[in-house]
Amino acid sequence: MELWPCLAAALLLLLLLVQLSRAAEFYAKVALYCALCFTVSAVASLVCLLRHGGRTVENMSIISWFVRSFKYFYGLRFEVRDPRRLQEARPCVIVSNHQSILDMMGLMEVLPERCVQIAKRELLFLGPVGLIMYLGGVFFINRQRSSTAMTVMADLGERMVRENLKVWIYPEGTRNDNGDLLPFKKGAFYLAVQAQVPIVPVVYSSFSSFYNTRKKFFTSGTVTVQVLEAIPTSGLTVADVPALVDTCHRAMRTTFLHISKTPQENGATAGSGVQPAQ
Repeated sequence: MELWPCLAAALLLLLLLVQLSRAAEFYAKVALYCALCFTVSAVASLVCLLRHGGRTVENMSIISWFVRSFKYFYGLRFEVRDPRRLQEARPCVIVSNHQSILDMMGLMEVLPERCVQIAKRELLFLGPVGLIMYLGGVFFINRQRSSTAMTVMADLGERMVRENLKVWIYPEGTRNDNGDLLPFKKGAFYLAVQAQVPIVPVVYSSFSSFYNTRKKFFTSGTVTVQVLEAIPTSGLTVADVPALVDTCHRAMRTTFLHISKTPQENGATAGSGVQPAQ
């Protein structure tokens, strides 16, 4: 049996399954997303090397341009509120909620100039994805070795001020799609206090109305992105970090529940009885 008829039959079968099964459509779209990530990373890496010759935060603008195109494949729209709060020419720590593999699209949609991310070290070994993250200046942390992570964070605090960098961190520490925010880890807040730079919270509305891994659906939709006012850390010490974490978490959670349009799985209704943080 010849190869091309087999491939054509397999493709037709896949298209039929996608039409008949919501789960098949979900997995097909996730597979396409992963394929886009690897393909675009390879192409963007070449462009970054030709343009800047190696690892630099300036490559993030190139990466952002490529990734922002993903939304057109999925019919996604990002409604960004108060983006100017991210554009001030000063170093800061940006913290945002972390929901799914789609977060990269949301991040690149609002990424300010001279902004780098902190990521787990394992991502460095994901072929072209790891390469493009390295070329973009991402800081990799080995979460299994706290002493190494602390050294990286200390060095980053000095570089933020010296090189006028913004650093983007997900304080929940892991992806979370339970309809609420997880407790925050303190690393981002220690970094901000150490460098005496403000914290800028960024809140993305729930993806659950168009993307749900448990119910296996992935459709088009709109994501609301609210940039909150900066929280100053000038004059604060490590003793103030717990209160700083609590203040930031409460403001982001209130905003998340307000801008999300779906019922929360813990029984609370998004937007009920709460007002957005100012």
